[in-house]
Amino acid sequence: MEVEMKIRGLMMDPVTNMPIVILKDINGNAVLPIWVGVYEANAIALEIEKVTTPRPMTHDLIKNLLLGLHTSVRKVVVNDLRDDTFYALIWLEQDGQTISIDSRPSDALALALRLDCPIYVEEDVLKSSKVVNSTSEKATSEELRKWLENLNDEDMGRYKM
Repeated sequence: MEVEMKIRGLMMDPVTNMPIVILKDINGNAVLPIWVGVYEANAIALEIEKVTTPRPMTHDLIKNLLLGLHTSVRKVVVNDLRDDTFYALIWLEQDGQTISIDSRPSDALALALRLDCPIYVEEDVLKSSKVVNSTSEKATSEELRKWLENLNDEDMGRYKM
């Protein structure tokens, strides 16, 4: 089952200093942090902040290609978590045909923002992202979960391009 999510914001991991995209369940309290690379975070941040660039960036180019080919993005889905790596699918529709394209979540999210399409996460991914093996990791995971759930709007503005 898919859970609809929204991008709640971008921030820096205080431990690793890596960007994190925060997804939040639109109908509940589920929070999913996805660590992404700096360039991918910048692509997401540009769209969140509605910054226009003098030339199309990669995700803008993909958007323009899809629109030029009369293809719509129906949804993006974070559909798997294997070996601490998230996987996503971009669901396209053209001439009544639906196809799915494998994607990194960061690219799928950047495209979803530009095309204003829904973002989903498979329920199993939400569940497995909370599974932690060791006791020390469990404490850290619980602390992180509480920290993420208590973020406010000011915290979300801490990611700088």
